[in-house]
Amino acid sequence: MSQPIPHGMSRRHFMSHLAGASAMFGSALSLGHSLRVHADEIKRRRKAAILLWMGGGPSTIDIWDLKPGTNTGGPFRPISTSGDVQICEHLPMMAKQMHHMAIIRSMSTREADHTRGRYYMHTGYAPDPNVEHPSYGAVIAHELIDQRPDLQIPPFISIGGGSVGPGFLGMAWAPFSVNSNGQVRNLNMGLDRQRLASRLRTLELIEQRFIEQRRGLPSEEHRQVVQKAVYLMTSEQMKAFKVNEEPEAVRERYGNDAFGRSCLMARRLVEVGVPFVEVGFGGWDNHSNIFPTLADNKLPTLDRAMSALVEDLEQRGLLQDTVIIWMGEFSRTPRINGNTGRDHWARAWSVVVGGGGIRGGQAIGATNEDGTRVATDPYTAEDVMASVCHALGISLETTFTSRNGRPMKIANSGKVIKDLFA
Repeated sequence: MSQPIPHGMSRRHFMSHLAGASAMFGSALSLGHSLRVHADEIKRRRKAAILLWMGGGPSTIDIWDLKPGTNTGGPFRPISTSGDVQICEHLPMMAKQMHHMAIIRSMSTREADHTRGRYYMHTGYAPDPNVEHPSYGAVIAHELIDQRPDLQIPPFISIGGGSVGPGFLGMAWAPFSVNSNGQVRNLNMGLDRQRLASRLRTLELIEQRFIEQRRGLPSEEHRQVVQKAVYLMTSEQMKAFKVNEEPEAVRERYGNDAFGRSCLMARRLVEVGVPFVEVGFGGWDNHSNIFPTLADNKLPTLDRAMSALVEDLEQRGLLQDTVIIWMGEFSRTPRINGNTGRDHWARAWSVVVGGGGIRGGQAIGATNEDGTRVATDPYTAEDVMASVCHALGISLETTFTSRNGRPMKIANSGKVIKDLFA
C-alpha cells in the first residue's frame, strides 16, 4: 500500500483530487444571535477535533455524575472543580481543568450493544444493512481539509485502536491507524528509493488502465490510498508521530503509558494541521470488580493524560480552535450487580466536551437522584455530533448522497445543544 507520487502530480493537485472525492459541505449554519458562527473567520483559522474514545462503555455515574449516599452511588466521593461542577475524587488533575470542559449529563440513547453503540456514537446513525455511514473523523476531515492546503499526512488519524470508517465518503477519508508509539507497519517495504519509485510507476500504469476501463470506484480509491502512503514516507510532518522527541518532563506529565503517549501524539498532530484525531482507550467493560479497576488503574491513567492534553492545548493557544470529545458507546447500570460490577446502560449517562468555543465549567442536563433516568431534556448522539460540527463551523444544512442514492443529512439532523454555546 506504500507509494510515491506519480510523475506530474503535485502536492496541491493531489489534495484537491482527494477533496473532490465527494460533495463539499455548505457554509456555516446560523442558529440565531446566541449561536451565530462567522464563516469567514472560521475559514481563516484551523479547526480540529480530538475524540477520546473510551471503548467498552465507561461508568459515568462513577466518573462525571456521582450519586453519593444512594444505593446506586458506589464508594467514590465527588470533589469540587475549577468549574461549576463536581466530578470523581480520582480525577484531581482534571478537576483543575474543568473550567474548559462541559459535562452533558442527560445523554439518553437506545443502543446498548457494543458494536451497535460504537457505530451509533461515531456516526449519529443506527447501523443499517443498506448503507454505511461516515464517522466523525471522515466527516470532519472531509470538511476541514480546505483549511490545510499544506497538509501532507492523512487528515483522519486513529491512535491505539481502529475507528469507524468513512462509509460512503470513500477510502480517501478512512482512518489512518498507528499505535501509541507512532509506528506504521509496512511503510517503506524495505526498498531503496529507486526500486520503490520504479515499482510505483508500474503500479500507476496498471491502475490508470483499470480506471480508464471504468472498473468502478474501488480502483480509483485504491490509487488515492497508495498516493497518500507516499507522503508518509517523505513528509517532515511525520515527525509529529515521534513523541519521544518531547522533553522528558512533558512525557511524564502525560504518563508513560499507551494512553498518555497517544494523547501527547494527538496534540502534536493537531499542531501540524491534522483536523481529526481519535485516541482509543479501552477496557471499560467492567461487569465485575469495577471500583478497584477504576480507582487503581483506569481513572488515574485518564486523569493524568486528559488533564495534560487540555492544559497543553490551552497553553499553546490551540484549545479555542480544537474540540475535545470524551465518550464511549454507552455507560453502565446504576444498579451494582452481584459481581460488584455494572452492566450496559444507555438510558441515562454522560459525555464530556470542551474547547472550540464551547462554554466549559458547567453541566448540561441532569439525571434523577439515583441515576436511573434522565430528569431533563434528553440528548442523543446526533445532538452531540451536531454540536461538535457547529463548534467547528461545519454547516448542519449539509446533505450527502449515499451510494445507493439516499440523501443523508450531516449528524442525522441532530440539534445543537444551545447551552454549550450560551
